[in-house]
Amino acid sequence: MTPSVEQAYAVCRQIARREAKNFYYAFVALPEAKRNAICAVYAFMRHADDLSDDETKLRDERRADLNTWLEAWHQAAQGESTEDPVFIALRDAQSRFHITTDLLDQLVQGTAMDLHSHANHDAPGSNSVHQLSFDTYETFDDLYRYCYYVASVVGLVCIRIFEYTDPSAEKLAEETGIAFQLTNILRDVKEDAERDRIYLPLEDMERFGVTIKEIQQLKNGRHLTLNQRELLEFEANRAERYYKSGEALLPLIAADSRPALWVLITIYHSLLRRIEAKNFDVFSERVSVPTITKLAILARGLFRTLANRLRGNN
Repeated sequence: MTPSVEQAYAVCRQIARREAKNFYYAFVALPEAKRNAICAVYAFMRHADDLSDDETKLRDERRADLNTWLEAWHQAAQGESTEDPVFIALRDAQSRFHITTDLLDQLVQGTAMDLHSHANHDAPGSNSVHQLSFDTYETFDDLYRYCYYVASVVGLVCIRIFEYTDPSAEKLAEETGIAFQLTNILRDVKEDAERDRIYLPLEDMERFGVTIKEIQQLKNGRHLTLNQRELLEFEANRAERYYKSGEALLPLIAADSRPALWVLITIYHSLLRRIEAKNFDVFSERVSVPTITKLAILARGLFRTLANRLRGNN
């Protein structure tokens, strides 16, 4: 039986509540129609991520699965019948908030970027006998392109739901996404290295004299050398600069969406500051923002929502 639009949105809300973590706290601060649309986009992106990250399959198989699923979405977006609740909800959200199919395709392209080998490099400083093969990025420009597809495009979709009129909001949303993804990269250095992925640009690693082999072998923060800490601090400072774009973006979106974006920026920025406060020890344990802190940020966001409504900014 084909779900109704309302039932489809309910499924997407359940997925977002279960999986979205940092994002869901921001969703709660949105008006219902916008919250539904964001949850539909998230559920769509989540399924694409799951297909891309299925490590029980080879990369070629995952790419094939993703392409088949994307073709099914294209057919649904063009009006063909579907029983997929995520497609039903997303199709409705797309029409309500003028989200282009091209942007949604870019979302999927972002989830698939890790299915393509970026480059295989011998570990800097390794000898000819002991070589390590990792997915890496040569320069920050290369990494920026990756971050654009996996994070900035999400921001470009979200601001259509948040509503804006000033075209400068688009570049600011792009750069806010870069800040979020750089924060994720810093938090996940250890886990990514364990999966043969290094997202710290090789040009930066060489600048600070840090090798891939060193990153792979780090087991505990107390073993971090001065050079390694300086490398991570360099990337954190870069992220801090991009967070300024988030501050500039806030007044450019509709008043009823600002509390939600504020919650999201504040939670992510808090994560970066916790990494900085731990002196960049992202190896002894995973750094996260405690739930109680997220709830406190959400409460402040909801207060802003109420204040907007009392002022008549609906």
